Amino acid sequence: MGQSSSTNQPKSITHLMDVARSNIAQSTRRSDADTDADLLGDDFISNLPDECLALIFQYISSGDRKSCSLVCRRWLLVEGQSRQRLSLNATTDLLTNITSLFNRFDSVTKLALRCDRRSISLDDNALTQISLRCRNLTRLKLRGCREITDVGMTSFAQNCKGLKKFSCGSCTFGVKGINAVLKHCLSLEELSVKRLRGIGDGASEPIGCSLASSSLRSIYLKELYNGQCFAPLITGAKNLRTLKLIRCLGDWDSPFEMIGSRKNTLVEIHLEKLQLSDGGLASIANCLDLEILHLVKTPECTNVGIVSVAEKCKLLRKLHIDGWRTNRIGNEGLMAIAKHSLNLQELVLIGVNPNSTSLDSIASNCTKLERLALCGSETIGDAEVSCIATKCKSLKKFCIKGCPITDDGIEAFAWGCPNLVKIKVKKCRGVTGGVAERLRVRRGSLVVNMDAEEAEVEGLDASASDSGAPEEGPHELTQIVNRVDTTTIAPIVIPGSNFGRSSSSSFKSRFSFFTCTFRR
Repeated sequence: MGQSSSTNQPKSITHLMDVARSNIAQSTRRSDADTDADLLGDDFISNLPDECLALIFQYISSGDRKSCSLVCRRWLLVEGQSRQRLSLNATTDLLTNITSLFNRFDSVTKLALRCDRRSISLDDNALTQISLRCRNLTRLKLRGCREITDVGMTSFAQNCKGLKKFSCGSCTFGVKGINAVLKHCLSLEELSVKRLRGIGDGASEPIGCSLASSSLRSIYLKELYNGQCFAPLITGAKNLRTLKLIRCLGDWDSPFEMIGSRKNTLVEIHLEKLQLSDGGLASIANCLDLEILHLVKTPECTNVGIVSVAEKCKLLRKLHIDGWRTNRIGNEGLMAIAKHSLNLQELVLIGVNPNSTSLDSIASNCTKLERLALCGSETIGDAEVSCIATKCKSLKKFCIKGCPITDDGIEAFAWGCPNLVKIKVKKCRGVTGGVAERLRVRRGSLVVNMDAEEAEVEGLDASASDSGAPEEGPHELTQIVNRVDTTTIAPIVIPGSNFGRSSSSSFKSRFSFFTCTFRR
């Protein structure tokens, strides 16, 4: 099932798993027939109902499940029938293995099909064969399946009408394929489309004129050349709660004006590198249930739009702003946030230059603020950081990167922010590793992460080394890949196949510093 062992599982299950491991070791020395006979006399698992054995399999990792399936014929059968998630290497060779695979795994409801750039992916025929054997699918993820066309997607949608989550990336089918899913899968709740090459300027029809739009709760569009053809779907999804638009060309003011002009249920909006102006933000402000807003590198948005959102979206809990160093979003917008966003729990400011007055207002008024990140600001110094340390009583996690602060500012956290549990300082040249040790002495439970310490350790190692080994470079920030569907799918790889993942973009690398810290 792709799940790791639980530390809180009952003793009886722990005992059964120990017995299982013992049987696995024995199985390497016995034939299947001998193993079946021995199990009846040597342990209690043979008397266990299949449903209980399947439940035990859910507590162990994917690799252990594979090993368990080799113990005996019964375990092979139960493990296959109880596995609901599969991740397959979707090359053209998969067609010859479909029958044997899905005869064994006949209860699959969540399926991922991935193909790397160097291989030829499965085609319409293979996808149709899979859909005929997996009519109970609720989730499908396609990655790099370039041989699948609108015909294959239509056939799949007709056979798997219970689909609730659909995600595709780097595929070549087009508008008709997406519309087929929306037409036949009337229970669809989540739609994620990334780099869909079959949708260009000449899209013959819009996307979303179907009944499925009423069931949609989440839409995620990324790197689409003609993302505007999804506008009818977005504006027609009356129960939509999450909308993420990442680097999709076109003017997005009009769709948001349509959304804002009617009653909507949007709770979370992510916008990155879009053509969006203050008019679009003013329409977003009419989403009165909005709790999460990410506004990343939208250069036409200014303080005017931020003020509109702050004044109307009283439920706002998380706000991320990347001003892209344009200085169009600053103190005026932040003062409005401080005045109206009293429920704010998380604030991330990147490339924004606030002054002490706006930061003081946020620290004083946003009493529920628990997570704060400041990056690339030229106006945040020791006085501003000390103000945060003094007044943000609820702050639990604080990150600062690339700001002109010194040890004096960071040392203020030795006495301030009584609820602080973690602090990160990156690329602040005025901060040394010594302040981290002073913080730990004063507050033993505080987790302190500073790149200044890493630099000092590296310098010491390099000077003391006599081995002549090359000096290592600076530690890289942890990489995070943002997914709509975070489900861990246990991989079943066809022999002789291989698929990889593309490297993270520089943008993801930049934001991983904050995402890692705020992940709960």
